[in-house]
Amino acid sequence: MNLKQIAGSIILLVTIGFLLVTNNVFAGTPPTTIGVNNGKLAECPATPNCVSSQVAAIDPEHTISPLPLTGDNLTTIANLKQAISLIPASRIVKETDDYIYAEFKSKLMGFVDDVEFYLDNGSKTIQVRSASRLGESDLGVNRQRIEKIRVALGENTSTKSST
Repeated sequence: MNLKQIAGSIILLVTIGFLLVTNNVFAGTPPTTIGVNNGKLAECPATPNCVSSQVAAIDPEHTISPLPLTGDNLTTIANLKQAISLIPASRIVKETDDYIYAEFKSKLMGFVDDVEFYLDNGSKTIQVRSASRLGESDLGVNRQRIEKIRVALGENTSTKSST
């Protein structure tokens, strides 16, 4: 292969990559199972790209602790929205007085993860579910995101309680 052919191949690959990303090829289709049904968020699929606080503890690959519910629903929703806004490429899709559904898009390829927060007043927790729309593995991104939000909520809570 000569230099012209290599340069042409590189340009073609970059163009294809650009078109794939800008046309949201990696965004996938929003799930139809989003929401709370009888106090439960949807179950995680068998793939390792999902975490949920409503998964049995015997499934450590998918289980994550719920977030603490401190204060009333209005304050908690406001704190959650603030924590979500700190994460780049996040978008709140749906919000009620006890539920938030948000999408998070990866920077490089535009993969979309669906994340839900349900204020479970009965257990005094925020039930969470974070799942990738596409692929098999998420390299731990969904778990890491929930833990970042947990930290941000802790900071919001301690800031609010000290004023």
